[in-house]
Amino acid sequence: MDRPARHRCHATHRQRGAAAVELALIAIPFFFLLFALIEFGRLLYLWNTVQEVTRNAARLAVVANFTDAATITAVRRSAVMRTTAGPLPGAPEVTDANVVIRYLNAAGNPAAPLPLDPGDNIAACLDATRTSSCIRFVEACLSTGTGCGANERLSFVPLSSFLSGSGLADFTSLRIPSSTVRMPSESLGFTPF
Repeated sequence: MDRPARHRCHATHRQRGAAAVELALIAIPFFFLLFALIEFGRLLYLWNTVQEVTRNAARLAVVANFTDAATITAVRRSAVMRTTAGPLPGAPEVTDANVVIRYLNAAGNPAAPLPLDPGDNIAACLDATRTSSCIRFVEACLSTGTGCGANERLSFVPLSSFLSGSGLADFTSLRIPSSTVRMPSESLGFTPF
């Protein structure tokens, strides 16, 4: 092999190494940006979907028997688009356990004591001495507790773990809106004889 051919061979090997280093330098920010865009898109999906979840929960709860635990469980699962217990598709932060349904009287306070059944609710609403027990509104929200307060909102959890602690795209401090929906009560599961 003559000398110029050997020189070209070494230059080609050096170029391959340079290309690998360039790829590594470009790939890191590219994949970081790609995962950040995916998380941002999922965040927008979640913010739009939680409103539909609470609206669906309230819409179903105003016609469901509030004294039947199995019915209320089915309402919560249906609100997160499931038939079994679990998270909202594409959003592991939101589960059927986070759907809070509250029954409120005319003053907007939780009805206390709750009527015994939907028929008793009608009687409570017609009785001037039982107005605090009369369910006039159904409220639904997403919460970590039993209320719909701002301090009980769910936290956004990034799917990409390396975004959790990075200073450039730290999504961990974001809170999901509670999206409280309040609707007038309807039948609450009452069926006439």
